[in-house]
Amino acid sequence: MEQPLYLRPRVEEPLRSLLADGAFLHRLVDGLGSPLNVLAPRRAVDNAGRFLAVYRRHRLTGRVYFAHKANRSTALLRELAAAGGRIGVDAASAGELSHALGCGFTADRVLATGPKDTAFLWLAARVGATVQADSPGELERLAALVRTHGFARVPVLLRLGDFESGHRAGGGVRVLARRSRFGTPVREAEALLAAAARHRDAVELTGVGYHLDTVGVEEKVHALEECVRVLDACLAHGLSPRAVDVGGGFGVGYVEDAAEWDRYTTALTDAVRGARPPLAWRGHGYGLRNEHGTVRGSAALYPAHRAVAGPAYLDDLLSLAPSFGRPAATLLLEHLHEVYSEPGRALVDQCGLSLARVVEVRASPDDPSEHIVRLAANSGDISLEEHGVLVDPVLVPRGRGGTQNGESRGGGSAGGAPAAGPGGEPAGAAAGVYLAGNLCLEADLLTRRKVFLPRLPRPGDLLAFANTAGYAMDFRAHNAQRQPTARTVAVRRRADGWHWRPDEDYWPVDEEDDGPVRPVDEEDYGPVRPADEDARPAEAAGGERT
Repeated sequence: MEQPLYLRPRVEEPLRSLLADGAFLHRLVDGLGSPLNVLAPRRAVDNAGRFLAVYRRHRLTGRVYFAHKANRSTALLRELAAAGGRIGVDAASAGELSHALGCGFTADRVLATGPKDTAFLWLAARVGATVQADSPGELERLAALVRTHGFARVPVLLRLGDFESGHRAGGGVRVLARRSRFGTPVREAEALLAAAARHRDAVELTGVGYHLDTVGVEEKVHALEECVRVLDACLAHGLSPRAVDVGGGFGVGYVEDAAEWDRYTTALTDAVRGARPPLAWRGHGYGLRNEHGTVRGSAALYPAHRAVAGPAYLDDLLSLAPSFGRPAATLLLEHLHEVYSEPGRALVDQCGLSLARVVEVRASPDDPSEHIVRLAANSGDISLEEHGVLVDPVLVPRGRGGTQNGESRGGGSAGGAPAAGPGGEPAGAAAGVYLAGNLCLEADLLTRRKVFLPRLPRPGDLLAFANTAGYAMDFRAHNAQRQPTARTVAVRRRADGWHWRPDEDYWPVDEEDDGPVRPVDEEDYGPVRPADEDARPAEAAGGERT
């Protein structure tokens, strides 16, 4: 008998409470259709508080900028805008900038990043947002706009890259980052500083930052050190910037159990090698291939189980010692520099889930013992796998109060039988299924791998994909074949249970709430290690304010 290879999700509050209320989730989908995105915006404020608590632990000041591209939600932005001046937003288009301003962010809390056309630069300069300049040419264009339109000086951050080829290349740091098209190579920083000094009547240099496409913390520490060197070099140009922007890429842990992740990735290699049956639809190898009995290539997968992620990753970054021999945080503190960070995925960790209704369950044409589950959703609506994230959905049975594999997460090992559902229904035999979407395309699979559920789903059941708020909820959503895109609702929990509103109608001030919105206070947040449940403030842990 085939042993189930689970990749059960890591679920914390408020998602844990939401998944336990299956009746509420079914009512939402009955009324609003499938697919449906559910967001709990207050959790994002709690996450920002954890990042700021890391600053405080290292006696640093600065700001946390939410990378808006991770999620389009209005409710998220309004909640973050109300949480105080130490939380900003990273806007990567004129549309995102307009949205941020409309949600309550003042321009001094907005960082304009990414590729910028003239309209985006003009709007950023017009309102006085900080512009993250990727090149001397972009700096020239911005300065020309400011002079032409008579704007006030615009604050700018200079973004650097390509650190592996800098004058301190090597230094014992193993380079894992892929070459990026963003930022100016650090070896050309001098020309960038000269441009900033030349245009000081139009721009005010406030800091430098880096962009690295890597999860390697040592590379990032090396880049941070180089940024401090560049800040020192600014003095020779009569410039006095004060901030180091460490960017994003702090990561999220999607899979709860490290052993399940290790077991699955090992089995995937074995399957590609031919040592066991395929794990994915028609032998898909996620980037691995079999060449004459040897496994070649690399798995194009996000590290779904991460022992250190989010604020804990930032803590590691600031604690590591670069070549000066002192922790990076000490280096920043000695120079009186501030820290900016731009978490996207990590700031909306545990903020949302996506629901899809089961429409049909039928035997696979390749193997009658296998089943295809067709959902009222497609791979654009729930794009975890499009981003390389492999994690199981949670079965929310029709007519039951809670979930099945959500409740069985703590019961038994990955190879064991799952526990019964909360309503007492026997879980039944685990079922391996393929999840197909609602598009008339062979390629429309929500996940190519065989997903194991506590039992075979039935039409009308829901599958809940946990932790989709970061890039997987709306980043690739489309209305191909005129299929409906997911609606998004924002929820908060009161004494009588969960309440919801359409995302666009959610405001952090509510006549039914008690008192004013409380800005985030990093002193509410304790240690940042993921296993430390005490890191949540009491009200978030109790789910009373979401």
